[in-house]
Amino acid sequence: QVQLVESGGGLVQAGGSLRLSCAASGNIFSINTMGWYRQAPGKQRELVAQITSGGSTNYADSVKGRFTISRDNAKNTVYLRMGSLKPEDTAVYYCNYKQILSNYWGQGTQVTVSS
Repeated sequence: QVQLVESGGGLVQAGGSLRLSCAASGNIFSINTMGWYRQAPGKQRELVAQITSGGSTNYADSVKGRFTISRDNAKNTVYLRMGSLKPEDTAVYYCNYKQILSNYWGQGTQVTVSS
């Protein structure tokens, strides 16, 4: 089992910034992918960004150039730096951890961007 603890959500004005953190613990495998998904009311959960243990990244087109994902492998922690936030970024953000044959989710953290 892997446990994920998220932090850093909140309320911010449009154009502002936030940083999300997610710490993984438990039965961590050295080869894994960590990332962030989000789900707005009435919409499906969508990928925001992900990063492999080797450092390869992937971003949704809607956040490219505004969000940056990074990780600290020694701390099993992934970060999402969100800049130039827009009201349409408002959603519950979920941390995700994938390793061979396993997929785990955090409890979610609310990000609200006011116009």
